[in-house]
Amino acid sequence: MGKVYLTGAGPGDIELLTVKALRVVKEADVIIYDRLANPDILKEAKDGCEFVYVGKEDSHHTLPQEEINEVIYQSALKYENVVRLKGGDPFVFGRGGEEGIYLKQRDIKFEFIPGITSAIAVPEYAGIPVTHRGVTVSFRVVTGHESSGKDHSQIPWENYKSDDTIVFLMGLHRLKTIAKKLISIGKPKEFPIAVISRGTRPDEKTVVGTLEDIYEKAKDLPTPALIVVGEVVKLREQLNWFEK
Repeated sequence: MGKVYLTGAGPGDIELLTVKALRVVKEADVIIYDRLANPDILKEAKDGCEFVYVGKEDSHHTLPQEEINEVIYQSALKYENVVRLKGGDPFVFGRGGEEGIYLKQRDIKFEFIPGITSAIAVPEYAGIPVTHRGVTVSFRVVTGHESSGKDHSQIPWENYKSDDTIVFLMGLHRLKTIAKKLISIGKPKEFPIAVISRGTRPDEKTVVGTLEDIYEKAKDLPTPALIVVGEVVKLREQLNWFEK
């Protein structure tokens, strides 16, 4: 019976992979990876390592989460070193906690390896700090994708009236709804917002606008994409470094 390493792959740029994550990738007997993990990471695996793709995309999941949990478990019964490679960090909307609980209930040893979360790294590559002295002292990270089948939104929109910076992950398909919701709770229509597509990757693209016009400006951007709302967006004019 093996051990599972629930491993964060970072936001996309392979050089943002941690030293520890790289070590377990090189030692892995099998790597179970998702859509947001940079596929170049797999090139670091040893000869004979098995690769299992379990990526998820809007309206198209290779496997539902319950079956992914079972794939990880069965791999641990077969292999000594199992790496579950997840984009970003396993605990930031990565279902890492669910996978860990599933393994715990079946007496499988596991370890979490944190990854650099896109919630901070992607805005940083776009020149948008999530906090900045004199501008904002806090930030909130919100899922832009809620589970289907729920009667109402679990997002407490009313709480966001006074938030300094809000980062929405996986929310491009709900961009219009997000902008309308924020306006409806009192955010000005001209409030700054940015959408960052394929952040930290060579083809990163950022679109800046207001809550009123951002949908038309950014609706055709490719996924994955991240949304940043707040006065910090204006700092991009001075801090944009990567896309230049």
